Amino acid sequence: MKFLLTGLGNIGAEYEKTRHNIGFEILDEFVKKNKGEFGSERLASYSKISFRGKQVHCIKPTTYMNLSGKSVMYWQQKLKIPNQNLLIITDDLALPLGKLRLRAKGSDAGHNGLKSIIESLNSQEFPRLRFGIGDDFKTGSQINFVLGKWQEEEISKVESAINDSINAIELFILEGADRAMNKINQKK
Repeated sequence: MKFLLTGLGNIGAEYEKTRHNIGFEILDEFVKKNKGEFGSERLASYSKISFRGKQVHCIKPTTYMNLSGKSVMYWQQKLKIPNQNLLIITDDLALPLGKLRLRAKGSDAGHNGLKSIIESLNSQEFPRLRFGIGDDFKTGSQINFVLGKWQEEEISKVESAINDSINAIELFILEGADRAMNKINQKK
């Protein structure tokens, strides 16, 4: 069985360790834990790993967040992976810092990366793991907040939630979205 994991973020050193790039960070840690490495491929940084007998393809689109769908569609078609074996890992302003939510399908909820993927795949029916980044910003400063670096006092919570995210990804691969959702979304 094959899976395609996609971490959302923006390429470039100026975006590293920012809230909007948490998808990249989580995927980096997942690949490192499984002794894989990313290489430069068409429209993405790409890594292929084996996880408990399953083929797991991991991409970090190099198209920038707002055009992520182009990369996801290319890799999904190239690898012939059905929507239910696709997992998008992204930030979410609507969730408190470090809170995870796994969904089997849904809207873009105002997230431009998800919007691009939905448009490219012509479907909302694909799993996504949302990582809460909170909404602790003043009116009108959302972009600066999302593209901002983690605050010193947030880092330990973020690191802990990255570990929880890796566990969530593993559950998704082993048990599927529905069973994984029941376990992940219940956590306080």
